[in-house]
Amino acid sequence: MINGSTQLFGIIGNPVEHSLSPAMHNAAFAALGLNGVYIPMRPSDLADGFRGLRSLGFSGVSVTVPYKVAIMDFLDEIDPVAHKIGAVNTLFFQRKGAGESFCKGFNTDWLGSNQALAEEIELKGSTVLIIGAGGAARAVGFGLLEAGAKILITNRTEAKGRELADQLNCTFIPVHEVSQVRADVLINTTSVGMAPHHDALPIRPELLVQFSVVMDIVYAPLETRLLQEAAARGCRTIDGLKMLQHQGAAQFALWTGREGPLAIMRNALLTELQSR
Repeated sequence: MINGSTQLFGIIGNPVEHSLSPAMHNAAFAALGLNGVYIPMRPSDLADGFRGLRSLGFSGVSVTVPYKVAIMDFLDEIDPVAHKIGAVNTLFFQRKGAGESFCKGFNTDWLGSNQALAEEIELKGSTVLIIGAGGAARAVGFGLLEAGAKILITNRTEAKGRELADQLNCTFIPVHEVSQVRADVLINTTSVGMAPHHDALPIRPELLVQFSVVMDIVYAPLETRLLQEAAARGCRTIDGLKMLQHQGAAQFALWTGREGPLAIMRNALLTELQSR
């Protein structure tokens, strides 16, 4: 029941209509009997939108593309980890007396990827090849370094890949040299394989035997061709919803002080994904 005591949560992005997060978080609120509601929002202007969130009394907000970096200019405080990553995906508002709310920014993307991977492999001491050099690759890479893994970066655009490798102080592998790599984990952080381009692959399928675990952050489709090819070659696979549910659970804990109900959140994500 939505009433005058309902806490407001949501997600801002552009586009945002496709987001699965409302289904996940609203299911978690309902399961734990919390009086909260989570809605998708697409601000026409980020500065005005942020002022609206603050003045309307929102308690927590997720941030997705293209605002993860730009939102940092408006925050009162940024968590040190998010500052190192250079992107914020979670806002936490706190009221300070009768005055304006105080907003702190966090990044839970790296927590989501680490926790999804930790279900399949010991991260400390493992070697991970990351495909991609965008914001997701940066968050995933930083998280792996925090966990004590060795990371390698490969990217179709070499200059961008080398730039990220320099920032993370790790090795860059040109695409034509990936065949020489042996690693414990392969992670695709690009959009290659996302619907409607279901058949696209970020790596030649015959190279997948070089990895024990293959993770794809793409979740539409849930079982990408990359994961299908990896499973056919005996790799353990991790789908994109795993990272989404774990980063969402980390957000939920920040906002409510309660542990996110992972099974319920995943079921809500699957149901919403299958209905589309």
